[in-house]
Amino acid sequence: MSVRVAIIGGGLGGIATAVRLASQDYRVTLCEASATLGGKMNSWESRGYRFDTGPSLITMPDVFRETFAAAGERLEDHIELQRLDPVADYVWPDGTAFRHTTNLPSWLDTIRAIEPRDVDGFLRFLQLGARIFEVSDATFLRRPMSAPPDKRVFKALRHFPFRHAWGNYARMVDAHFRSPYLRQMFHRYPTYVGSSPYRSPATLAVIPYLEFAFGGWFVSGGLYRIVQALAGIARAKGVEVLLSAEVEHIGQDSGRVKSIRLADGRNIEADVVVMNGDAGLLGQLLAEPAPRALPAEERSMSGFVTLLGTGTDMPHLGHHTVYFSADYRREFDQLHAGAFPSDPTVYVNAPSRSDRSLVPGRGEALFLMANAPALSAPWDQGTTRAAFERVIARLDRSGLPDLRPDIVVRDHWTPRRIGTTYRMPGGAIYGQNSHGWRNAFLRPANRQKLRGLYLVGGSSHPGGGTPTVLLSAKITTELIGKHERA
Repeated sequence: MSVRVAIIGGGLGGIATAVRLASQDYRVTLCEASATLGGKMNSWESRGYRFDTGPSLITMPDVFRETFAAAGERLEDHIELQRLDPVADYVWPDGTAFRHTTNLPSWLDTIRAIEPRDVDGFLRFLQLGARIFEVSDATFLRRPMSAPPDKRVFKALRHFPFRHAWGNYARMVDAHFRSPYLRQMFHRYPTYVGSSPYRSPATLAVIPYLEFAFGGWFVSGGLYRIVQALAGIARAKGVEVLLSAEVEHIGQDSGRVKSIRLADGRNIEADVVVMNGDAGLLGQLLAEPAPRALPAEERSMSGFVTLLGTGTDMPHLGHHTVYFSADYRREFDQLHAGAFPSDPTVYVNAPSRSDRSLVPGRGEALFLMANAPALSAPWDQGTTRAAFERVIARLDRSGLPDLRPDIVVRDHWTPRRIGTTYRMPGGAIYGQNSHGWRNAFLRPANRQKLRGLYLVGGSSHPGGGTPTVLLSAKITTELIGKHERA
């Protein structure tokens, strides 16, 4: 008889795990609390404007291809990837601006024009990231935490750059670059995993390396197409998908999972339960007498997001633009103190500059995001309005024309809304932050002590980011195959 698997949560990790398990003849039921699949990787549409509400680009495209291949499918038969080059424009309050490209000769020319001495620093920085990736790929990204080391691990560890990789990320960046503009640009990368550059380990130099080495990619029609494609494959493989099906309890007997209970009272028997959600909520689902919640100081950052549909084309705008604040260190000090920055750095994603199918003819579909602290305190209308005015003020001071008179549709996502919608305490987008090597690398294990219970997704091993979540799904599937076969 086939092993029965219940997956809690239909985010990217849950769907990818369902696809992999169903392709190996497991009987899979996937329960998603909301009315749509995708979790944070979702979509919103209004009056002909279509927006991704989560990730805005992907890297490591071969990880995505591998996920489709595990189901006997070709990624190219389901979605169209577009490589973005330049990856982003960067703009400073003093008018300085440049484009970041992954074309090495062009990027070195850009660095040379900013600070000639930083060409050597960048090449050493890139080499550092490459060495960290080589070790991470062999020891961390593709292996469960419990796996004993093998020859490949020992070989990789011999080349680990201990001198530079275990210090502070911001200090490591500053040691490689003289230009304050290049320093600030590279300081930004830990925010990709919801963390501060001033509190993160230097090992996060792997993030800019991944973007440079593997490129930044967009999906025609929006990144939500990935979710739709994988969900279609899952259903074709026989996965039972239950929407608006919130799980409120994981049943157990004799030290082993036995079922899940939905909020509407339905009980689903299972030999294996996979939790694709914030790992900090697991104790509640198990009805532990004193479930451990992730302390507020260990939460990743959240975000204040505004989705704007404008009535006018903006041909001067690139696909991705970062408008930096005047004082980056002060901005993160305010975030650490639990306050939305008085002068936030604003990331503007304008996918309609690359894909006109996202707008109803004229206009742009804009995703505006500023970092925000993960808090349980409410964001009321006044707080939201004030935050939006700060975002607009930064864009105005950076030279972007006032967007407000041209707004056709608008939707705000606050930390409160993110937390409530996706059941993420405080709206912490990545669960645990990456401050210090322990937080960065010791995430909750994919296989839990309770037999038959597994975790998948950005808050568990090996961590956040779309390709990493897909690798989490692969690790979890392999562990289930090793330990749970009928």
